[in-house]
Amino acid sequence: MPGTSEPSTSDNAPAPLPAPARRVSVDPEGPVLVEGPVEILLDDGTVARSDRFQVAVCTCRRSRTYPWCDTSHRRRERIAPPTEDRTP
Repeated sequence: MPGTSEPSTSDNAPAPLPAPARRVSVDPEGPVLVEGPVEILLDDGTVARSDRFQVAVCTCRRSRTYPWCDTSHRRRERIAPPTEDRTP
C-alpha cells in the first residue's frame, strides 16, 4: 500500500526512509509535467530517460517524440495581425 513502510529485516535496524515524492502537474489539454529526471518504461520493455529538470510526458501518444510531448500535434491559435487605420 502506498505510504506504508515495509517491516525491517532486523529488530534493531530502522525501517528505510521513503523515496522523495515527484511532483506531477496534469493539464487536461496538454501533457503531464513531471519534475525530472524521469525514466519511463514503455510498452515494448525499453526505458526512455530524460535528465531535464521538468519533463513533458505525452498522454495522447500522437507526439513525434513519444513518450516526450513535442506539441507537434496540438492546434495552434492564429492571431490576426493588427489592422491599420488608413483613413486620411
